[in-house]
Amino acid sequence: MISGTVTTLGVLVALLAPPAFAATPIFSEDFSGGLGSFGSTGSVTVTGGAARLAGALFTDPTLTSAPIDLAGYRGLSVSYTRTASGLDSGESFTVAYSAGGGAFTALESSRTAAGAVAFDLPSSVEGRDLRLRFSLDASSALETLTVDDVIVRGDGGGTEPPGGSLPPVSDVTRPGPFAVTVDQSSGPGGDGWLVRPANLGQDGLDHPILVWGPGAGSDPAAYEDMLRQWASHGFVVYSEVSSSSGDYMVAALNWLEGENRRAGGPLYQRLDLAEVAFGGHSRGSIGTFDVAAEPRLATTIHVAGGSFDGNGPANLRKPALYIGGDDDFATSNVRRDYTATRVPVWMNVLRGTDHIMATRNAQHIITAWLRWHLGDEEFRRTTDFLSAGCTFCGLGEVQHKNW
Repeated sequence: MISGTVTTLGVLVALLAPPAFAATPIFSEDFSGGLGSFGSTGSVTVTGGAARLAGALFTDPTLTSAPIDLAGYRGLSVSYTRTASGLDSGESFTVAYSAGGGAFTALESSRTAAGAVAFDLPSSVEGRDLRLRFSLDASSALETLTVDDVIVRGDGGGTEPPGGSLPPVSDVTRPGPFAVTVDQSSGPGGDGWLVRPANLGQDGLDHPILVWGPGAGSDPAAYEDMLRQWASHGFVVYSEVSSSSGDYMVAALNWLEGENRRAGGPLYQRLDLAEVAFGGHSRGSIGTFDVAAEPRLATTIHVAGGSFDGNGPANLRKPALYIGGDDDFATSNVRRDYTATRVPVWMNVLRGTDHIMATRNAQHIITAWLRWHLGDEEFRRTTDFLSAGCTFCGLGEVQHKNW
C-alpha cells in the first residue's frame, strides 16, 4: 500500500567492519530521545529505545528520515538493526532510500529478519540529499517491525564530523592534529611522564586529562607510542610506575591541578579539570578500581585488569570501559567485573589478543572513548560503541549495559 516507484538494489553487505574506522559518521539515530529527525505515518511508537511499526488494516506505518546532506561524501553506507515479528505469508517490511528527491529504491524487502545489517550505497547517491524509509505492509497490530541504530557513514565530507570540544578528526586510528612533547621527569615525585600537546591552549582549548597506570613490571616507556597517540588528540596524559593502590593517581591529579594554577608553568590555565579519566593496564587497571570513586573523574578505563576479589566495580561512579583478550588469563576476572558493574559499561574481549597486547590492540578504542567521554563527541555513543553495527564491534565480543 506504499505508493511510488521502488526498484531493488543489488547485494546485501555483511555487518559493517573496518575500514569503518576511517569512515565519517554522517548521520545516526538510536531513538533514545524519540523519533528524532524521522517522521512517521500510521502506527509508529518508540519503545525501549527503538522505533516500532505496527500493522493496521487501512494505513501502513512508515518511518521516514528528514533529508541527510551527503555533500562532499563518497564511499557511502547505511547500517541499522531490525526485527520483524509475526508477519504472515504475503506480508512484508521494506527498507528503501531516495536520493535527491527521486523514487525510493529498496535496500531489502522480506517477511522475516532479525539483527544488524549494512549496505553499501551506489555512487549515484554521492553529493545528494538522502532519505531513508522503513515501511510495513501488515494487517494486524501484533505484526511489527522494530528499528534501531540507524547510521549513515561515508569517506571525506564537505562538513566536519559532529563536534565536541576537541578539533574534529575523521579517523581515530591516525595521530590527531597536535604535535606532542614528552617530559620524562615530571609529576609530584619527578619520576613520571607528562605527554602533552606541544601547543597547549591552541584556539582557546582547555585540554582534558588522562592519568594512565602501566602494568606490573613495566613503566611509561613501554606505552610511549600509545601515550603519544592520545596526546596527539588533545589530551594531557600523565603516567608513572603503577601500584595496586591508586593513591598515586590521585596525587598526580592533585599535582596537575596545582600546575594548572601555577603561573609561568607550561600547564598554566590550560587544563579542563572537569574532564578527567583514570585508566590503566593490568595492575594499572586494578589501581584505577581502587580510586574509581574519586569525584573528579568523568570515566575510567580498565584494560586486561579485572579486580582480584571482584569488588572493584563497587567503587565505580561513572561510565567504564573494559577491555579483555580472548587469549588473556585475566579475562575471566574482567568478565566477572562486568557482571558486577552497576554503572554504564562497555566491554570488548578482543580477538587474537593476549595480556601483553591488550592495550596496543585497544588503543584506538580508547582514543574514541576519550573523545566521547572527555571531548564531548556524543555521536560516538552510537557510531563507535552502542549500536549493533558499531565501529569497534567487529574486533571482538562486545557487551554493554546500564546506558
